[in-house]
Amino acid sequence: MPDRDSAAPTDSPGSALSQGTWDDGLIARRVDETTAGSQYAVLDSRPAAPPTVSPLVYDGPLRSRLEALRELVGLSRTRLDSRTLAEAGRVLDEASARRRLSGQHTVVAIAGATGSGKSQLFNALAGVAISETGVRRPTTAAPIACSWSDGAASLIERLGIPPRLRRRPLPTGDGDSQLHGLVLVDLPDHDSAAVQHREHVDRILALVDAVIWVVDPEKYADAVLHERYLRPMAAHAEVMFVVLNQIDRLPGEAAEQVLDDLRRLLDEDGIALGEYGEPGATVLALSGLTGDGVGELRDALGQFVAERAAPARRISADVDIAAARLWPVYATQRRTGLSEQAREEFADRLADAVGATAAGEAAERAWLRNANRACGTPWLRLWRWYQDRGEPTTGRLPSRTQADEEATARQRVEQAVRTVAERASAGLPAPWAQAVREAAVRGSKGLPEALDELSVRAGVPTGRPPRPGWWPVAVLCQAAMTILQFLGGLWLLGQIVGVMSPNLGVPVLLMVIGIVGGPLIEWSCRMAARGPARRYGLEAERRLREAAAGCGRARVLDPVAAELLRYREVREQYGRVVGAGR
Repeated sequence: MPDRDSAAPTDSPGSALSQGTWDDGLIARRVDETTAGSQYAVLDSRPAAPPTVSPLVYDGPLRSRLEALRELVGLSRTRLDSRTLAEAGRVLDEASARRRLSGQHTVVAIAGATGSGKSQLFNALAGVAISETGVRRPTTAAPIACSWSDGAASLIERLGIPPRLRRRPLPTGDGDSQLHGLVLVDLPDHDSAAVQHREHVDRILALVDAVIWVVDPEKYADAVLHERYLRPMAAHAEVMFVVLNQIDRLPGEAAEQVLDDLRRLLDEDGIALGEYGEPGATVLALSGLTGDGVGELRDALGQFVAERAAPARRISADVDIAAARLWPVYATQRRTGLSEQAREEFADRLADAVGATAAGEAAERAWLRNANRACGTPWLRLWRWYQDRGEPTTGRLPSRTQADEEATARQRVEQAVRTVAERASAGLPAPWAQAVREAAVRGSKGLPEALDELSVRAGVPTGRPPRPGWWPVAVLCQAAMTILQFLGGLWLLGQIVGVMSPNLGVPVLLMVIGIVGGPLIEWSCRMAARGPARRYGLEAERRLREAAAGCGRARVLDPVAAELLRYREVREQYGRVVGAGR
């Protein structure tokens, strides 16, 4: 069966080709040897002074998305590894590089499998023989570029295509103006046995503005094509053409059936089809050999290039793909952060670790003990002084130096830190959850020692608690009761020794008033002291709680909150990257 790609133009002895214009390699030599009498392409000879071209300008939404992506990468470098951010960094670099180049040209690559006839279609679109066609596989060994207008040199250089593989079609009138601004690139076979060829394809597909996928009736459902290329590039549907070539081989309605099945496969790949005026890939059927449908593709390409929107659409699709890959490290389905309840529970755990409640109770007991000593009877105060000689100074908390108490306090602090870290990191993506936990662990170093020191400084003050204004009155009353006891006793003693006249009623009454009045005053003062003592104890507990909470906030909660704030910032930037494109 004759090969469909074997047609090639010939050379005449007096032509530019025979004069060395296109004699730059194996492809040109084969054309020289096998072709005669046809129109041919010319080498792209760039002028000494390159023409002035306008750089590409992105619209507002795309600029906003790129700025947000750049900010997102900058904020995430210390939290995410370089591999995670590699795709986003590549998109930013490519967007910046493409923006500096011509906005008046659209670079379109023709890609396909071995034997699909993409080089034949390339020549048909150009109207001249540019890319070699033939039986030998792979035929296209290196990418070849053809530009329909001046000023595309920098774009082609970016693709790494050397000058000897750059072509310009000869002027053909209307056809030439229709594709003005087009840069067409014929790629090697994507399923080539040569690794270098596949590397050329993958590298250039990442740089071009649009791509024409050429499939044939035999390989249009090839798994390699769909799984390696079409499915991952589904977001690029608006800058994608899918062409079913060689329909002249299909009898009757078979071409429509294959085309429908191709559309079904593309739909399964997630590629939106540009039907009924909706944005998406353009799907066509044609024959590069007979020319059927080539004019329709040329018209579609002409309109596509005239819009000059393909570069921005390509970059926007690249941003979509980069954002989709970053979804697991930024997105969360639940509300994150530290609730007020979690903060209060953390403060309560730290207060429990420093013994704030016990300190308040000790302060309350100290206040009551001081009140009893100040308002008690002299005899009772003397007895209590004798009992308390071996106890610590009134109001001073005993130092917690026992090993078991220190270990228990340390365990409580560590448990409090672990709990608040787990609550703060709940629902966060793994990298940010890990960062929150690490911040909590770093802040907890030295926290038990700081709390121990704090419990001494901010606990119950040493010395006597402050006295209320009614204490002096109570002391004077207690002194009066003691004086009455002394007076009654001396009076009775004077009567016994005969110094004073006998009269038991008055001295006994004085002694009874003093003996009964002293304990009564002491009991009254104890009842009156309960309220102030309770308030004094609560104030001491509050002071220690606030000190412990402040220490925990400075060492643990603030670093954790800083990590959460950083996550909220990157989440906001990620929302701009994703949301602006929807």
